[in-house]
Amino acid sequence: MKKLRRTLSESFRRVALKKEDGGFDEICVSKMSTRGCQGSDSLFRPLDSIPEERRARVQRTQSGFEPFDKHTSQVKRVHSENNACINASGSNTHTESPKLRRHSSPSSVSPTSPKFGKVDSYEKLEKLGEGSYATVYKGKSKVNGKLVALKVIRLQEEEGTPFTAIREASLLKGLKHANIVLLHDIIHTKETLTLVFEYVHTDLCQYMDKHSGGLHPENVRLFLFQLLRGLSYIHQRFILHRDLKPQNLLISESGELKLADFGLARAKSVPSHTYSNEVVTLWYRPPDVLLGSTEYSTCLDMWGVGCIFIEMIQGVAAFPGMKDVQDQLERIFLVLGTPSEETWPGVHSLPHFKPDRFPVYSAKKLRQAWNKLGHVDHAEDLASRFLQCFPKKRVSAHTALQHEFFNQLTAKLREISDISSIFSVPSLKLQPELNITNIKTNSKGASCGKQ
Repeated sequence: MKKLRRTLSESFRRVALKKEDGGFDEICVSKMSTRGCQGSDSLFRPLDSIPEERRARVQRTQSGFEPFDKHTSQVKRVHSENNACINASGSNTHTESPKLRRHSSPSSVSPTSPKFGKVDSYEKLEKLGEGSYATVYKGKSKVNGKLVALKVIRLQEEEGTPFTAIREASLLKGLKHANIVLLHDIIHTKETLTLVFEYVHTDLCQYMDKHSGGLHPENVRLFLFQLLRGLSYIHQRFILHRDLKPQNLLISESGELKLADFGLARAKSVPSHTYSNEVVTLWYRPPDVLLGSTEYSTCLDMWGVGCIFIEMIQGVAAFPGMKDVQDQLERIFLVLGTPSEETWPGVHSLPHFKPDRFPVYSAKKLRQAWNKLGHVDHAEDLASRFLQCFPKKRVSAHTALQHEFFNQLTAKLREISDISSIFSVPSLKLQPELNITNIKTNSKGASCGKQ
């Protein structure tokens, strides 16, 4: 294990993302089970059916969205500690073949200027947060003067690079979408691995803390559309995020939402068929995972979407468990009903399910638990499609984007490219929020999974 980590760690010494990088990413994905989400079957074609000679290399392009146009006030962002127990054999890693090694075009900067891929190319401005294996700083690029977020991962001599860091870097290198945080650079030294991201000034958790009592319905619509847009993109590439929560959804000043913190993300091209059930903060964890299931697909993320959707509308977490897994499950079953073999085939075979462990609850209408769902057209129906105890009944991200809840949005949003911001559509912008709470940016409230 230690030897494997050191080998993978060494591979980062040969990796750097150049501003002028015109290299190639190899498309190499194996089949993934997507039958678990309604509406997803038509999106996926098993790679087994695609001949080897038809698999392609595609030129990698940079995001066209510039998040640095406006300099914003300093906001503290607290990142979660990704301490899940991950099996080493499940990491998504690769090394470049000689034929795919990237060659940058001639640099426009002078030979004495700071360069991408170098430690001294970035200046640390302030600490934003600290996790179990990494510290995040607000920084500034000496190459182009733009603000960045520096995720500095501490390396242990014996252990090498943490698998969560390997996974995050390897996945993000190939993801180019307006609603996914952009990885600018990778810097590897003997002591640290630094991932350089675009800087986004706040996250959805802090945004909801500032605007307590629920967000403007039109802003909920725009945030949810962007979240589903980003998820649809990664799910079609056979990637699960596995840690959806408001803290991991970054929000720019213009309202651009970006999926971040891919440390627990997993490409389902790995040979393992089972996964750790210690993923996703408890409040956003689906009942199948809470009951010990280790076989899941994109539906895992869709439960989290439903919880976040309700939290944006209602102003409080959907299922704020205060004790343990048992308490969390009871809060879910109190609203959705206690599952049985009739409503959830296979539930009795899950490791932690015992029929006499839970009271028998009947399912309620969601608006009985969260009254504000009834005040927004089609919100209750869409939420009910996300919050299904039986994973295979959960709607897919692609199908959810077609729901009536989004009918009020302009049809032009369906035509923009992956790398284009939805706010590139004329006249589209966030609405002023009704409630503004005067709080410190690093305060902890009774929402966003802050337990």
